[in-house]
Order: sequence, then C-alpha cells, then structure tokens
Amino acid sequence: MEAPIDPKHSPPGPIQNAIASKLEAAFAPATLEVANESYMHSVPPGSESHFKVVIVSDSFVDKNLVARHRAVNAALADEIAAGLHALSIEARTTEEWEQLDGKTTPSPKCLGGSKADA
Repeated sequence: MEAPIDPKHSPPGPIQNAIASKLEAAFAPATLEVANESYMHSVPPGSESHFKVVIVSDSFVDKNLVARHRAVNAALADEIAAGLHALSIEARTTEEWEQLDGKTTPSPKCLGGSKADA
C-alpha cells in the first residue's frame, strides 16, 4: 500500500505555477514563496483555491501595504477572475525582510465556514 500524499508537500499544480510565474515576471523578487493552503480548508483534495504568497521585492519600496496588495492582485487578475478563492499576501522590501529575519505570519486555521456557526 502506498503512503498517503502529504498535501503540504505535494507537487505544485497549474494555478500555483501560474501565480509564481506571474509574480516572478512582475516583481523580480529576491524571495518568493507560493504555498497552496487549500488542504487547510473544506475543499476537495487537489484543489487550488487558497494560496499564501510571501514576496520580497524592492518594487515595494515607498509603497504602503494597500498599494503592495493592489500590485500583487493586479498581477494575478486572471487567476482572481477565474475563481481564486483566497489569497494571503505578505509583501516586503528586502530591508523589511532582513529585519524580520525571514519570519512570516502563520496562516489562521480554517473555521470551516458554516461549521464555525454551529
């Protein structure tokens, strides 16, 4: 019997690859992490609907948080229009990243939509 696939370490799918490719092209980041966090939510196995992006680029110098997020959302407009459900963004400059020692904020646990209401 085969061991079950660990969803945190499964190979990237086409949406995850497209996100990474578009962000590389738009921002030439020093660091880029695109994590498919769909497995943490109430979606079918293999889904690509919930992503966390950690992007470090000096393109963000002199841009506030809202402007950074808007720039990332603009680069991923096709994916968002196609139904990307959730996108968590940590957009930092190189200097900010170094000050944080490369630490990111962990994603919150899914409350399961209506399950939280029960």
